[in-house]
Amino acid sequence: MTVSLGIGSSCLVDHRAAGGAASEVVRGYPSGTAPDSPVGHATGTPLLEPLDLAGCVITADALHTQREHAQFLVTEKQAHYILVVKKNQPGLYAQVKNLPWRRIPVAARQHGRGHGRQEHRTLKAAAVAAGLGFPHAAQATPARLAAWIRGHWQIEALHHLRDVSYGEDASQIRAGSGPQAMATLRNLAIGILKTAGHTSIAAACRHHARDATRTLETLGLDPA
Repeated sequence: MTVSLGIGSSCLVDHRAAGGAASEVVRGYPSGTAPDSPVGHATGTPLLEPLDLAGCVITADALHTQREHAQFLVTEKQAHYILVVKKNQPGLYAQVKNLPWRRIPVAARQHGRGHGRQEHRTLKAAAVAAGLGFPHAAQATPARLAAWIRGHWQIEALHHLRDVSYGEDASQIRAGSGPQAMATLRNLAIGILKTAGHTSIAAACRHHARDATRTLETLGLDPA
C-alpha cells in the first residue's frame, strides 16, 4: 500500500523561496477515492459528533493531527481529512520532512492578486511507501489538494483578523467559557464592521477609536 502527501504554500512544500512559511499536510481517504463534498473545518470531535459528515473533507490545524481524530473521522463519520503535520507529532514530522522535496516536481500552481500583492502558490505531491504510521492516509490529485488547502486558509483568515486586530492570542482571558465568549464578541464586531462596508478591519478599528460616537452610529444608534 502507498500513501500520498500533498504539498503547497499552506502544506508540505518548501515555499520559503516565495516568501511563505513551510508547513505540513497529510491527506487521507477511507477508500482511496477522491470525494466531491464541501470542505469543513474541524474544531474537535465533540462538536463534530452530531453532524452527518459522510463524504465531507474535514480540514484542521496541527492541534488535531492525532491518530484518534483520524480514526474518528474516517471510521465513525465516513469523512476524509486534511491535517497539518508539525512537531507535536515528531516521528511523523521527521518522516515527512526528510522526503526529497527538492527533487519532486511541482504538481499544481495557482496565481492571483490579493491584499495588494501578487500571490503565487505551488503544490507538490509525493508517494510514500507503507509505514507512514498515520491512519487512513491516502492519495488525492494535486489539483484537488490545492483547492482544499486553499479553502482551509480562507477559513483561517478570520482567526488571523481576531489575532492581529484584536490581540486574541495575547488575551489573558483563559478560564471557563471566557475565551469562547470573547471569540464570539470579536466575531460579532468583525461582522458588524464588514456589514457596514469596511474592507479593512484594522482601519475600521482606528476610525472608531478616534471618536466614541462612531460606534453608536455604526450600530444605528443615536449618539445624542
